[in-house]
Amino acid sequence: MGSPHFSLYKSVASFLVLALIASCVPPAVSTSRLTDMKTGFEATLKRVDSGGNLTKFELLKRAMGRGRKRVEKIHAMVLASADVSVEAPVHAGNGEFLMELSIGSPPVSYSAILDTGSDLIWTQCKPCTQCFDQPSPLFDPKKSSSFSKLPCSSGLCSALPVSSCSDGNCEYIYTYGDTSSTQGFMATETFTFGNVSVPNIGFGCGLDNEGGGFDQGAGLVGLGRGPLSLVSQMDEPKFSYCLTSIESTKISKLLMGSLASDVDLSGDTKTSTPLIKNPSSPSFYYLSLKGISVGDTLVPIKSSTFEIKKDGTGGVIIDSGTTITYLEKQAFELVKKEFVSQIKFPVVDGSDKTQLDLCFTIPSKTREIEVPTLVFHFEGLDLVLPGENYFITDSSGIMCLAIGSSHGLSIFGNYQQQNFLVVHDLVKETMSFLPKQCDLL
Repeated sequence: MGSPHFSLYKSVASFLVLALIASCVPPAVSTSRLTDMKTGFEATLKRVDSGGNLTKFELLKRAMGRGRKRVEKIHAMVLASADVSVEAPVHAGNGEFLMELSIGSPPVSYSAILDTGSDLIWTQCKPCTQCFDQPSPLFDPKKSSSFSKLPCSSGLCSALPVSSCSDGNCEYIYTYGDTSSTQGFMATETFTFGNVSVPNIGFGCGLDNEGGGFDQGAGLVGLGRGPLSLVSQMDEPKFSYCLTSIESTKISKLLMGSLASDVDLSGDTKTSTPLIKNPSSPSFYYLSLKGISVGDTLVPIKSSTFEIKKDGTGGVIIDSGTTITYLEKQAFELVKKEFVSQIKFPVVDGSDKTQLDLCFTIPSKTREIEVPTLVFHFEGLDLVLPGENYFITDSSGIMCLAIGSSHGLSIFGNYQQQNFLVVHDLVKETMSFLPKQCDLL
C-alpha cells in the first residue's frame, strides 16, 4: 500500500501549513571581520547519513542507534557532574549534523560535527600522535598565517575544565561520556563560514584524539552555553537553526549572531519559552516542561517529573544531536497509553524493524490517517507539533510513535524540531520556535 498522509484531530495543524507559512532567511553578510554587533553569518548543515540510498525508516533507525548512545553519554555526563568528587567532567560529543566551515589563512575546508551539548571547538592537527581517520586532511598550523597558540593566561584557557601549561602555552584535555577524548593545545585561528571570515576563534588543536563517533567529520564545533563555545565567543551570543526533515536531501541552515537576531518574534509572544540553568550541567539548554497533551487530554504526569532535581539530575534538555525525543519512563508510559486509547488501529510490535516502542498496523485501503494532536506545554509556550514530527509510516503499513523512554533525564530531540526555526538567545535566555519549511530557506 502507498504511504497515507496524516491529519490532526481538533487542530488546524497539518503538514501543508508549514509550506504555506514558509519565509526567507536574510542572506549572509559578506565581511572579513565580525567587529560590531550587527554582523553574523550563515552556515550549512547536513545530516551524517545524507547521500545514502536509505528509506525514512532506515535513516531513523540508524540515527536512533547513535541517539541511544548519545543519551547514555548525556546521562553519564549529568550523573558525573552531579558528583562533586569528579574532577574531570565529561561532555556530550557526537551529533547528527555536520557543519561546513574552513580553517586558517588560506582557508582549508572541513566538515565538523555540530554539538549543542558541549562547548569546545576542536579539530585534529599535525603532527598527530593519535588520530582517527577523517574524510579531509589534518589541519596543519604551519601552513596558516593566522594561527597563534593561546597563552596559559588567556580567559579561554581558564574556562577549560582541565588544562595545563607547557612553555607558557595552554594545553587541554576534553572528555566525552563514552570515554572518548581530545587532547592537545589551545590556539586561535580564522574560521570561515560561507563567505564570512571570523578571526581569533579559540579552538583546540587535537594531537591525541581517542574513541569512536567522530570519524564522520574533522572534529567538533561546540554550541553549548559555556564560554568556550562558538556562540559564546561571538559578539552577539545568539544562534538559530532550521532542520529539514530526516529524509530530505536538502541542507539545513544555521544562523549566527545578527542573522539570528533578525528573526521577528514581536508579533507573537507565545513563540518563546525561558531557558533555565542547571549549575551541575551548565553547557546544556534546559527547558521548563510543564506537561503534555494528546488530543484534548492533558496527560496526568506528575508536576515534578520534568523538574531539575537538587542534585542536578532530571530536567528536560533540548538537543540537536539526539534524534527522537526521550521522555522520563513514567511520563512516556502515560503518553503511550493515551495514544493507544485514542488511535483505533491495532497495536503491533515493530521494535525489530523500527526500534520504536509504540507501533500500529494501518488497515489496508486506508488513504488518510488521523492522529491526535501532540502538544508540549513549556513555560509560556504551548508547542503544537505537526503529525510528521511525532509519527512515522512506511509502505508496509506500519505507523510508529517517534518518541522513546529514558531514565530520569528527558531530551527534546531533533525529529520533533524538524521544520521549525529554533532560536537560542543567550542574552534574553529564551528559546523560540517558529514553524518554517526549512528546505525552502
